[in-house]
Amino acid sequence: MRFWRSISGGCSLIVCGLALHSTTCSIKAADAPANPPPKNWTAQQDHQNMMDQLGIKALRPGPSGNETAPNHANYDESKANPYPDLPDVLTTKDGRKVTTPDMWWKIRRPEIVEDFDREVLGRVPKDVPKVTWTVTSTTEGTSGTHATIVKQLVGHVDNSICPEINVDIQMTLTTPKEAKAPVPVMMMFGFGGFGPGRGGARGGTTTNPAFARGRGFPTTAPTTGPAGARRGGGFGAGGFGGGNGDPPAQQQLIADGWGYATIVPNSVQADNGAGLTKGTIGLCNKGQPRKPDDWGALRAWAWGASRGLDYLETDKAVDAKKVGIEGVSRYGKAALITMAYDQRFALVLVGSSGEGGAKLHRRNWGEAVESLTGSGEYHWMAGNFLKYGASEATFGSKTPNDLPVDAHELIAMCAPRLTFISYGVPERGDAKWLDHQGSYMAAVAAGPVFRLLGAKDLGTSDDYKTEKMPGVNVSKLDGQLAWRQHDGGHTDGPNWKYFIPWADKFLGHAPASISK
Repeated sequence: MRFWRSISGGCSLIVCGLALHSTTCSIKAADAPANPPPKNWTAQQDHQNMMDQLGIKALRPGPSGNETAPNHANYDESKANPYPDLPDVLTTKDGRKVTTPDMWWKIRRPEIVEDFDREVLGRVPKDVPKVTWTVTSTTEGTSGTHATIVKQLVGHVDNSICPEINVDIQMTLTTPKEAKAPVPVMMMFGFGGFGPGRGGARGGTTTNPAFARGRGFPTTAPTTGPAGARRGGGFGAGGFGGGNGDPPAQQQLIADGWGYATIVPNSVQADNGAGLTKGTIGLCNKGQPRKPDDWGALRAWAWGASRGLDYLETDKAVDAKKVGIEGVSRYGKAALITMAYDQRFALVLVGSSGEGGAKLHRRNWGEAVESLTGSGEYHWMAGNFLKYGASEATFGSKTPNDLPVDAHELIAMCAPRLTFISYGVPERGDAKWLDHQGSYMAAVAAGPVFRLLGAKDLGTSDDYKTEKMPGVNVSKLDGQLAWRQHDGGHTDGPNWKYFIPWADKFLGHAPASISK
């Protein structure tokens, strides 16, 4: 038996009952004016179209991850801060100092959100179609030695405005079978593990070629940057989920009385420029190209996670006030963005996120703004972000220093909720490309907002220019803003055994009594 539940992800366009779904939507589509056929462009064609819209004639090339290449990325700290002064997170556009939480929530935070929406990540349309969640199966499973209940879910995005584009968000939910009360849940970006007996664990097997590479990896990867930093996440010394001999994250969560959900980002929006006229972004644009301030894939993935939380809020097995979000690499970027925008999420584990995530855009170290304005990764961002890599345009040229915001303000948008920034070490595969120090500087610079809102930051000074990140395996977990660099690779696996007790402490969660 299938269980149907309708969850709103925006304003409703049309509500179709189960029995009348195809007929009613067909009539709606037939009555509407005919849409132009959806574009079927390559990433290069779409990228050029955005350059043309913006009046950009040339972009600066991004640095190479190959340290023997002539244009290799900078790894000299003396050259890493060409634009040392960050936008003041607690100064309003008109120059006023933010001194109260009320000023933050009503004035400064909305200013920051607007800048990210317009210039960096793109705007979510006001009329995004609603999502209808279906529990397609409910089975019993095990996680380590603990019995579980596994629900496979599909969130169908109403495509009556453009029937040619179909979007079905894939998610699993696994909870302890013998939990005595609703449990906290960590939602993870990654591979969904769809199919009997797989239970949503990342790195499982599948017969679906779209997800065969595990944890939602794209079928093609950008050609810049070290191989470890280009992956979708999870690889490195720790493997999938666990690390350094630890059990996988899923087993650690279940054993502690948590549940976990796995949402497949590529089922929300493809991880390439050719997909921008398809997926959720393409559906909202009826298959036509983006405008410069339209959302990119990172913001779309975050929107998809929010729609997943819509479902979790209706599931009686879940304590919806204690739901977190997690991701590694590009999905670490998406996890941070999800947390920043959706204040219903109580906590986040941001794994090895780099440029576009916790790393400062203004830093000249490893991956750069120009890495994200080329045709390989521009689809993550708003079209307007290309301006900051432009060397020749009708408006002249722009640099990262022209950005109105930076990563410290994205972290600050998460305050005062639980925010854990995680990295590994280059020696084990968490490449220098990611700029660990630049991400630590961003976390330090976000600290004043956490303190303003009554939370505890990293316990450092506010001088992000001089603060140096702690040594490997040194934890800074005393506050709601946390940092830890483990000794594994491009994974957050080794940090889960620190993340879970940290989260338990601040959430007031005691491991539930569950049977084995």
